[in-house]
Amino acid sequence: MARVDFHFGGTVIQSEWDDTPTARRLLAALPLEASGSYWGGEFYFSVPVQSEAESHATDVVEPGTVAFWADGSCLCIFWGPTPVSRSGECRAASAVNLVGRVLNPELLPSLEARKVKVVPAA
Repeated sequence: MARVDFHFGGTVIQSEWDDTPTARRLLAALPLEASGSYWGGEFYFSVPVQSEAESHATDVVEPGTVAFWADGSCLCIFWGPTPVSRSGECRAASAVNLVGRVLNPELLPSLEARKVKVVPAA
């Protein structure tokens, strides 16, 4: 497992990533800086990584999930319902590869910044 930090201005979202093919590709591309978008309780941004859907890919995830959306080559962080959610779940537009989990998810609902820097944790 690897630890990765997402810097949104002065807010640092800490995460722990699993050892999966997609996570390894993403780790190899760090550090990354991007401008992202919000889609309900999801923040997502394009990354220079390609990966096919893995066997564990799913469109419904737990709050605090870090995932990769192969259809759009985007890294995503989920914490609440999106426009396609049913019954308050965290639902992606289509299946995502599970990458890891946020360690301080209580900070996610207060995010407002669009620029993010993703780096291996110190």
